[in-house]
Amino acid sequence: MSVSLSQADLPQLQDEIAGLGPVDVMQWATTRFPGNAVFASSMGIEDQVIMDMVCRDGLEIPAFTLDTGRLFQETYDLIEATESRYGTKIKIYFPDATEVETMVAENGVNLFYHSTENRKRCCGVRKLRPLARALSGAALWVCGLRREQSSTRADMGTLEWDANNTIFKLNPLMDWSEDDVRAYVKANNVPYNPLHDQGFVSIGCASCSRAIKPGESFRAGRWWWEEEEHKECGLHWVDGKLVRPALAGEGKDT
Repeated sequence: MSVSLSQADLPQLQDEIAGLGPVDVMQWATTRFPGNAVFASSMGIEDQVIMDMVCRDGLEIPAFTLDTGRLFQETYDLIEATESRYGTKIKIYFPDATEVETMVAENGVNLFYHSTENRKRCCGVRKLRPLARALSGAALWVCGLRREQSSTRADMGTLEWDANNTIFKLNPLMDWSEDDVRAYVKANNVPYNPLHDQGFVSIGCASCSRAIKPGESFRAGRWWWEEEEHKECGLHWVDGKLVRPALAGEGKDT
């Protein structure tokens, strides 16, 4: 990293942002990590709020997204609509074609339904590898995580240290509720995925996302065939531990 800050600086940095709202904390990020902050958007409604804030305030935080090759058409349409609305470009990272071909040849096109290990391998190939390339050279990445989205995210903070990628992670909307997000979208006419209005709370790959039913948790719409504690793709650390998919040629995590 060109910014000379490390995990040891985390407590000090957390003190610096205490009490700051989303826009102010992202403005702080551009000052503390000049030219070294990136925005990882999954094109979810929270990420659209962040995109609006970044563009509205002219913050120097370039956006990227991961195209797994199995996204909803609505997601692709939203990428185009967002770029048009804000006059910006979202850099798109794709998985390595050879890795995908090898994985499918060994485990099938719908491998993720057959075991958690297979599903984590798929997330690893389609998401973790491209993410590592996207974060290369950056010192901080901005995410749209919120505390109420999952029990596994209850203890996450606004600013964290991602040891796997040796990078700081900023979650500007960590303390926002679903109502807060919806209110902002309505007040600012922010473009968002229409699937959110059809009961989809979390939208990822079309094969692994569904609408939730009344009374179900936020994460019930992702990998619904798995236990709650397994429902992380490995992009994020939980309680200091990475839920990390095993990739081809690598051993299982312990």
